[in-house]
Parts: sequence; structure tokens; C-alpha cells
Amino acid sequence: MKKLVLESWLLLLYFECLLWFRGFARVHAAVREQPVHVATKHTELWTLSRAADFACVFYFKRVMCLQRSAATAVLLRRHGWNAEMVIGAQLLPIQSHAWVEVDGRVANDKPYINEIFQVLERC
Repeated sequence: MKKLVLESWLLLLYFECLLWFRGFARVHAAVREQPVHVATKHTELWTLSRAADFACVFYFKRVMCLQRSAATAVLLRRHGWNAEMVIGAQLLPIQSHAWVEVDGRVANDKPYINEIFQVLERC
């Protein structure tokens, strides 16, 4: 579990730097281009999601949903899960949000989050 938390933490750092220096388009492309690896040993989805959550706790500043979802999606893909980062918005009150889905089910947020936000993009 420690190795997964460290991997998640490093992904959080990577996506923060990418967002800061290269912008949203590069973060989107990095997630979209990450292939799903064929896992030799299949790590449970719950374990990977928990590792990403723990990495957010140990990160040196508040982690925003886009950074967290990009890191989680890439972590899941690296471990054999077909994960999608989903970006959504709602009109009233105006806000946006990002989360991860695996096979159409929310993996890193409340299970009903996709009912609250209108999906704008999947990658």
C-alpha cells in the first residue's frame, strides 16, 4: 500500500506541475494518452482509490478535483483498470467538477455525482 500511495503522490505532483506550466490542455492530453496496461497481478479498484485518497491527505497543499482525478485515472490505468476522467458542470449554482469512472461507475467520488453534474468531457 505504501508504494501505491507514493506512486499516487508523485502523480499528484506531476499533474500539478503540468497544470501550472503547460495548462489544462496538456493535463487532458496526458490522461487521454495514458494506455491501459495489462496487469500481471490485478490490484483491487478499492485499494487503488484508497491509495490515491491517502496521497491527497499527505500532499503538501489542498488537492483540487481535476488534479486528483487525473492522477487517479492514470494510476488506475497503470494497474489495468479502464478508467475515464470525467469533467462535468452544473448551471445553478455555476460550478464544475472532475471525477473518475470505471465501466460507467464512479470510482473516486460520491456514487451519485454524475447525476448532479452534466458531463462535458470524458478522457
